[in-house]
Amino acid sequence: MTRQADFKRHVRARMAKTGESYAAARAQLLAEQGGQKHGAMRSALHVTNGDSAAGTLRQTSLAEHVLPWQDVLHEGPVPAVAEGELRRRRAAFLAEDGHADADTVLRSLEDRDATLTAGAGGDVVLWFEADLYDQLQLAQVLARLGELDVDPGRVTLICIGEHLGFAHFGGLGELDASQLERVADTAAAPVSRSALDHGTAAWAALRADDPLGLTVIARTHHPELRFLAEAFDRLGREYPSTRDGLSLTERRILAAVEDGAETAGQAFVSAAAREPRPFLGDTFCFRAIARLAAGPVPLLDLSAPEVGASTRVSTTPAGSSVLAGSDDYVGLNGIDRWIGGVHLAGREPKWRWDEGTETIVPM
Repeated sequence: MTRQADFKRHVRARMAKTGESYAAARAQLLAEQGGQKHGAMRSALHVTNGDSAAGTLRQTSLAEHVLPWQDVLHEGPVPAVAEGELRRRRAAFLAEDGHADADTVLRSLEDRDATLTAGAGGDVVLWFEADLYDQLQLAQVLARLGELDVDPGRVTLICIGEHLGFAHFGGLGELDASQLERVADTAAAPVSRSALDHGTAAWAALRADDPLGLTVIARTHHPELRFLAEAFDRLGREYPSTRDGLSLTERRILAAVEDGAETAGQAFVSAAAREPRPFLGDTFCFRAIARLAAGPVPLLDLSAPEVGASTRVSTTPAGSSVLAGSDDYVGLNGIDRWIGGVHLAGREPKWRWDEGTETIVPM
């Protein structure tokens, strides 16, 4: 209330000086404040979720130094190992689709982490969205800033889950430069020590070899990190279900094909449409489709061994049976999948998602 009263006094003082109407004086002062904020932000390191938002940020008056984080942390191993070893493990996993070799990916991760370390000596602005992909990246960045002993007062968080004019907001990459500038004016908030500590705890929970910490994060609602609990709840649903052995993503893919999706691309679009906050890219959706088509008892038939958008897909009798809850996918085929720091393996994995309690449970 005090700040609002001070601002009104500034508006009236400007009216007396310039003869402007209240509305005109207010608009000018807001514009000046926005320009000052943008100027202060311009020298900061801006960390965002990918190349699309990073490219648009570079077109604004906000940012000269932009770092896309770029890792799909909800897939593949994220164990509690030393940073160099974690980069090596992530690079090997991310290179599995053949788009780049592991050494190239490793150098990219090394450059990324070195850029954050160098930029942490000044101000840092974090741009992330509400979905699982972004929230795990945000947890990693906050934990790294904590390790670097960065003063939280020099960290600004911009994290949104909706935007005016978008019925189904897909993320920062959908916004143009002027829209990003307005988001900075309205959504930027300083990061507290509590938020830094909670992000660090979330990162540790993800990397632990016991997933019960995921439930703790999923049940803890932090006022600054307001999307983190929802994201960790969604991550828990990637564990094989006690009902049918499928993760939620696998079940949605299988259901999409059973409901008429004829290609992998159509299955991806249909499965993504079921997500309140879509996070899965087509590359990892196609990996999941390939996984469902492999093993001793495939759940999907494919028209080609390499899965792409145009690959034709259909459910097998086993796929229909598992989807109906009459068979168990893991019981039929076993599992070999990392979720964070947990390696699920064999036909009797140690952990599953319990559909009744909606929690991860030991088996």
